[in-house]
Amino acid sequence: MMAKPLEVDQVWLDRILEQVNGLQYGSVNITVHDGRIVQIDRTERTRYDQPSHKQVQPEPQKTANANSHSSGDNLRAVAQ
Repeated sequence: MMAKPLEVDQVWLDRILEQVNGLQYGSVNITVHDGRIVQIDRTERTRYDQPSHKQVQPEPQKTANANSHSSGDNLRAVAQ
């Protein structure tokens, strides 16, 4: 089966240009069905080259997990 030639008129060219213009980082995806453009998706990304001044520092990890027991070191006898 031979592929149909793509039908692109001025309306679609204008729509594509509209999506590409002003795009600094991202992509434009054109979906074609049966040789006709049916959809244009634009994904725009925002890049931050420098980290924010107000980043939350992660809390330090505790060395022992309360739910873990290794070789009985944390076991205690309970009087009943």
